[in-house]
Amino acid sequence: MSGAGASRPGASRPPASRTVSYKPAPGTIPTAPGVYRFRDEHERVLYVGKAKNLRQRLSNYFQPLEALHERTRRMVLTAVRVEWTIVATEFEALQLEFTWIKEYEPPFNVQFRDDKSYPYLAVTMGDDVPRALITRNRGIRGARYFGPYTKVWAIRETLDLLLKAFPMRSCSQSIYDRAERTGRPCLLGDIGKCSAPCVGRVTFEEHRATANDLVTFMNGGDQEFVDRVREQMQRASARLEFERAARLRDQLSALETVLSRTSVVLADGVDADVFGLVHDELSAAVHLFAVRGGRIRGTKSWVVDTEIDLTDGELATQVLRIAYDGGDPPAREVLLPKQPDSVPEVEAWLADRRADHGLSGRVAVRVPQRGEKRRLADSAAVNAAHALQVSRTKRTSDYVTRSQALADLQEALGMTEAPLRIECFDVSHLGGTGVVASMVVFEDGLPRKDQYRKFAIAQTTDDTDSIFQVMTRRARYLVEGDPEDTGSRFAYTPQLLLVDGGKPQVQAAQRALDEAGVRGVALAGIAKRLEELWLPGEEFPVILPRSSEALYLVQRLRDEAHRVAIGYQRQKRSSAIESQLSGIPGLGPNRVRALLKHFGSAKRVREAGPEQLREVAGVGPALAEAIARALGSEPSQADTMEGAAQRQEPEA
Repeated sequence: MSGAGASRPGASRPPASRTVSYKPAPGTIPTAPGVYRFRDEHERVLYVGKAKNLRQRLSNYFQPLEALHERTRRMVLTAVRVEWTIVATEFEALQLEFTWIKEYEPPFNVQFRDDKSYPYLAVTMGDDVPRALITRNRGIRGARYFGPYTKVWAIRETLDLLLKAFPMRSCSQSIYDRAERTGRPCLLGDIGKCSAPCVGRVTFEEHRATANDLVTFMNGGDQEFVDRVREQMQRASARLEFERAARLRDQLSALETVLSRTSVVLADGVDADVFGLVHDELSAAVHLFAVRGGRIRGTKSWVVDTEIDLTDGELATQVLRIAYDGGDPPAREVLLPKQPDSVPEVEAWLADRRADHGLSGRVAVRVPQRGEKRRLADSAAVNAAHALQVSRTKRTSDYVTRSQALADLQEALGMTEAPLRIECFDVSHLGGTGVVASMVVFEDGLPRKDQYRKFAIAQTTDDTDSIFQVMTRRARYLVEGDPEDTGSRFAYTPQLLLVDGGKPQVQAAQRALDEAGVRGVALAGIAKRLEELWLPGEEFPVILPRSSEALYLVQRLRDEAHRVAIGYQRQKRSSAIESQLSGIPGLGPNRVRALLKHFGSAKRVREAGPEQLREVAGVGPALAEAIARALGSEPSQADTMEGAAQRQEPEA
């Protein structure tokens, strides 16, 4: 059963206080499970989504336009109608959603794309004489794939060792045909890395059995083979079959070398796919560890530019769709940082994917809480964060991309010239105390860390007052130059000043510039939603296009300014505890540093009891008691600041 909202002929923008004109009439959207599609005026599908309750879900898209996130607003304004299809269950909705995303490739759905094609180890079990090869082609009929691997050289070394243990064909078809015609095997057959079925040294059935053994080994049955080969070697040696024992010894050595190069991360027999997921306002990155038999058999990373706001559960569901729809079969256990929406339906869909590959058994989707699996999940998250950072860096390392970003920013802000020098300011405080600020400098789209500045603000009333004070100090240099004439580049005039904040912060910064008499410098504020840049005196913000390189440049500036401000705050907290510790008799500078290094923070030093303090080198029982008494049990202002910082700092 299907339905659709009213359509409209064009995609003109309605007034901000209204919703889109094709909003379905009240009561016409069913409350049943289903899948919905937004289409544009050319009938292209823009977005596909599923819902447990269609009416409840679609109502989120038809709020007043100013209440929608910019990316969602852009999608609903581009669309001219919405249609829906009712299904019987949430599982059917999930299947239909994945099918339509694959069929239509909607531009506003999450589509992770590799920045390169990863190499796999493939065994062509569909051939009469199976072959082991390294390939980036996932379309070989009947082939079994293992990986992906991040480095070609690593899988080449692995295959070379595997052929010593499983001597099967790895040559091309032309080489195999020539050996079959001439009756002479290739070099691999002569050195024992192929059993040479081309010249009849083994039968086709024996060769296929070797290929099956290799597949089983790569699927996690490694310990079984190691034990079997060791037992055969011992029996051959006992029967005085020394030549056979030597061959089995070499095979055992090759197997153990392969296993030593494959990280042992979990208990033997554990099969799991471990995902790390990191995202910000603009992009998301995923890293996958494929664990088979307790060892990492493959890794893979994706990076995507997100379009529509998704909850953590929705994003987790889309990650699984991309990882397994038409790709590798899922493991028996899938570990994610967040639970996907509709876990039973997702598990049933994953079990179907296993069945498509001839594998039985259910799939459990979990969020690891502790132990080895949690540590591996944390490692996957670190890798995902690295992939996201590399993706950002690639944008800034390319000269053409940087030039485009500056040109986009110039056009968006109506500047007469490109902002070759940009300064970004961020104010950071902890519950109104310990107020600090940072200034970061980008020239030609690249950071100039030698020109960064940090500010300590003694007295302030709120964020806008802090911005006013910092900008007043900056403006004084722009007008008067360096009063000490030290050649400081702090007096250089930027083309653009950015402050982290919205309309009130921009007004405070502009007031500081006006009072100092600064002219000809553009000013803008970075709102929380990031796409919005507030200009002085403007009633509405400038919206940076989602595809604009300027958006990523602004993001880097804001994140860098925030990083420097937080770092300065930590430094001040460390200095405060050092001063207090230095006043304790018998506690010199070396022991103060040892305490801070051992506990990692001022807060933990204060929380430590005498027994814990004695664990630090050079701190005896009497000194530990003196430190505990001096610091006391009541949390200081520095402790309060540190705890607030841990709550306020965003996750990587």
